[in-house]
Amino acid sequence: MNDFHGLIFAYFTNPNLRELVNVRTAASLPFCGRYRLIDFSLSSMRNAGIYDVGVIMQRDYQSLLDHLGGGKAWDMARRTGGLRMLPPFGLPEYHRGNYSGTMEALIAVRSYIQDIPAKYIVLLLGNMVANIDLTKPMEQHRRSGAEITALCTDRSGDGFRMTYVKGEDGLLKKILVDTADPKAGPVSMEGYIINRDTLLNMIEDCRKESIHLFHREALPRFLQQGGRMDCYVHTGYSVLVRSVDSYFKANMDMVDPAIRHELFPADQPVFTKVREEVSTYYAEGAYSRNCLVADNCIVEGSLENCVVFSGARIGKGAKLKNCIVMSDCVVGADSKLDYCIVDKDVSFSPGTVLTGNEKLPLVVPKGSAL
Repeated sequence: MNDFHGLIFAYFTNPNLRELVNVRTAASLPFCGRYRLIDFSLSSMRNAGIYDVGVIMQRDYQSLLDHLGGGKAWDMARRTGGLRMLPPFGLPEYHRGNYSGTMEALIAVRSYIQDIPAKYIVLLLGNMVANIDLTKPMEQHRRSGAEITALCTDRSGDGFRMTYVKGEDGLLKKILVDTADPKAGPVSMEGYIINRDTLLNMIEDCRKESIHLFHREALPRFLQQGGRMDCYVHTGYSVLVRSVDSYFKANMDMVDPAIRHELFPADQPVFTKVREEVSTYYAEGAYSRNCLVADNCIVEGSLENCVVFSGARIGKGAKLKNCIVMSDCVVGADSKLDYCIVDKDVSFSPGTVLTGNEKLPLVVPKGSAL
């Protein structure tokens, strides 16, 4: 698929993710015991034959760099092309503060886009949990003659916040921001397949007019000027992780085998950086029910409805329910945790008791010692 080039937006950290993004971008958040959120967009592109991908970054991207490396896990470590990390290098002013919108991020890397030889560009978010078979919308985009094909979902909610309204000819005519109502039209996943020349024209137009917002300003402007925009509806599991609540819910969904198999079908693998480790050890009297537990853990206590990452240590008599425990955490003996998100390298003293709730899980920041 040499006609297609990928761009992944990994520059933003939604403040609703709170302590989880103190030292990382949303795209590098750990997920489902062994993955990072960006793995899904990267793997969707790789499975569709897109091996030239740029990742747009801005701040707090050391964790992302450590995970992605040279792109070997996704077969994107190539002498020519492959995976490219794109810090803000377009104009000097983009080295200060945060991008105010997606279009501003595109303007900042426009020199990279100008050098892309492919005819079409696939734009995806780095904080989206969805395994999309991109070959279908890519072929639809070729056939339709549209300049932009929006990737949409048949779900409402789950972090999505925009709806497209179709015209009588079946093309998209209007975008409704801050609503995700499938009754009004297809719900946007904020992913697109766009003609390279069309994107460059939009970038230049928005640069001249100081337009920085893609969905609120650039896309409505494109539609008002008579641009042709189609849509493709993804019918599988999909969540945009924009808050602690959505992050917690998406991880908890993974303990359901039916949802897990929907997101990880055998013919559409999700690739990630591999950690070669020993098997998990369950001590005598340990208990695990409805959990995902990664390799290299030691479990002496009890786990129920939990997602546990590699290297975690669960002490004797400890009881964890409805928790996400990230890598290399130590939970002391006789501790009790419920509805907690425990970031990496956290240690709990014996007898620690912490309780959140389903709507407001308690977040323990990375490296804490309690």
